[in-house]
Amino acid sequence: MHASEKIVVLTFLACVALLYAAAGGMLLGSIWRKVRKRTVRHSRKFLWLRRVVYLLAAGGLICMAYGRFVEPRRLEVTHVRVASSRLVGATRPVRIVQISDVHCEPYAGLEETLPDVIAGLSPDVICFTGDAVNDGGAIWRFRRLMARLAKIAPTLAVRGNWDTGYKPAVDLMATREGVVELDGNAVKLNLAGADVWFAGASPRRQSHIWRALDAAPSGACKVLLYHYPDPILEVAARGDVDLQLSGHIHGGQVALPFYGALVTMSGHGKRYEAGLYRVGAMAVYVNRGIGMGGFG
Repeated sequence: MHASEKIVVLTFLACVALLYAAAGGMLLGSIWRKVRKRTVRHSRKFLWLRRVVYLLAAGGLICMAYGRFVEPRRLEVTHVRVASSRLVGATRPVRIVQISDVHCEPYAGLEETLPDVIAGLSPDVICFTGDAVNDGGAIWRFRRLMARLAKIAPTLAVRGNWDTGYKPAVDLMATREGVVELDGNAVKLNLAGADVWFAGASPRRQSHIWRALDAAPSGACKVLLYHYPDPILEVAARGDVDLQLSGHIHGGQVALPFYGALVTMSGHGKRYEAGLYRVGAMAVYVNRGIGMGGFG
């Protein structure tokens, strides 16, 4: 966790603790006085303070309920445009659909409706940037999702930090159904008449990023798939990567209205928390993810 994040998080947690301690104390005091049948005259300022405390406490509970039961079931499609002088021969824009951080559970989630939504976008290629499952019992659900996606368009995938606990022998990405897992290698796809190289690596071996990128020829249009956005600066410094696709941040593992991410679990803090960024000549898109995996 970034040092500035620790300060913000600790301050936030302290404020939350004080708020609910105050709300709890006021509520217990009111109950106690009613039980004891005691009447206490409070000043107008205290009554207003109590209302504000109760209102903030109730708002916090609503936000937590929204984050747990509503947000994980709300799918949003974001369209961005990235230009590259290396996309030679393309007869039209290349459509890349990125999904990330599905975090499948044994029970059904958005992964059931996701293929139909993606099919409606008419992608040339589908890229998954890691964090497939929260539970080993959900591997079958994720594999079914990937197999369905592979029938829509060429599908490429890299593992995330939640996926590295499973042995490489586990066919997590449904490679037998046509999904190509990238782990220190690169593949070439001809999309809309242009050759595009896709490189990727597992977070188990960050050094494999360079091996994967070196596998693509110099001057080629290159797209890097890597779960963490952290190596953005090093990748951009190469000067030969057109686009990096990452996830992990979830738009903030914990986020507040207007402020955004409190926790990103990234060495860059809030610098690359969600959306499209430009780092030198390279574009970077940090996907907010589809599922919910806690502090992962």
